[in-house]
Amino acid sequence: CLGCLLQKHCSKACDCPAETPFCPFGISLVLDSCGCCKVCARQVGEPCSVMEPCDHHKDLYCDYALLSDTETGICMAQEGQLCDLGGVIYRSGEAFQPSCKHQCICMNGEIGCVPACASDIRLPSPNCPYPRRIQIPGKCCEEWVCDETPQEDPFQSAMAGRSLEPESARDNCIVQTTEWSECSATCGMGVSSRITNDNEQCQLERQTRVCVIRPCQVQQENLIKKGKKCVRTPKSQQGMRFELSGCHSMQMYKPKFCGVCTDGRCCTPQNTMTAEVEFRCPEGDSFKRKMMFIKTCSCHYDCPRGNDIFLASNSRKMTGDYDNDM
Repeated sequence: CLGCLLQKHCSKACDCPAETPFCPFGISLVLDSCGCCKVCARQVGEPCSVMEPCDHHKDLYCDYALLSDTETGICMAQEGQLCDLGGVIYRSGEAFQPSCKHQCICMNGEIGCVPACASDIRLPSPNCPYPRRIQIPGKCCEEWVCDETPQEDPFQSAMAGRSLEPESARDNCIVQTTEWSECSATCGMGVSSRITNDNEQCQLERQTRVCVIRPCQVQQENLIKKGKKCVRTPKSQQGMRFELSGCHSMQMYKPKFCGVCTDGRCCTPQNTMTAEVEFRCPEGDSFKRKMMFIKTCSCHYDCPRGNDIFLASNSRKMTGDYDNDM
């Protein structure tokens, strides 16, 4: 029984590692079932135990009846809404890979994704003066290549997000920063990333921010005014708290979102800013994350093809993005 397992494993004094474990994006950091140590939560289909609990933020539970070993179970999803992506149905809590560029999970009717390509995660060598990403024929993911000189056309460079600065506060450091990637979710919480060397060491690093283009399960069509075909950048009328892995923003916000159209166009962020948001978890811990805040959106016909959110014909560039301390 679960009570027996808790009594067996939780009777000893807490003995936790000195360093808090680092969990990949989308994996919650939770307390073990004894309430002692922070661990990376187990995901659906993975083995679980008292010391390795399932991700309760995703409504997962440890089913001990599936294995003969009574101290080990399998993470299972609570009954929740299914996800429909291009006619393929996924169970709540189920992880899947709709394309080589994204790793996704269905969470009670909502789909969240993170980048799967190594070029979005693994950075080029510090010895690479002018890195850029190129598409290799026959391969899905772009790859890094090194140039000896900067590209004449800044829009072809991976470092096109900001112009090259000949001088900076750091001696001999040419600051290079890519544009933020598109948000990984068309509704609800997603992830966006960029590459930059704008730091004290002048070393290339990958930065991430969370993003919400629009809330899920909200009928934005009702906001379109009579005689109009779009609502471009609706603003939340009431203060709201953002939710991330079961934790909520300490401050309330009235954010702007991208809207919808009735003529086949889709609306995406055009001007954004990035600010730090502090989240507090039910366990009492808090953490800060960079977050995208929308200033304006544009509505256009360059929409995902065939209702596949991962197959837009090309990436639309955002303009005027800047960091801000809120």
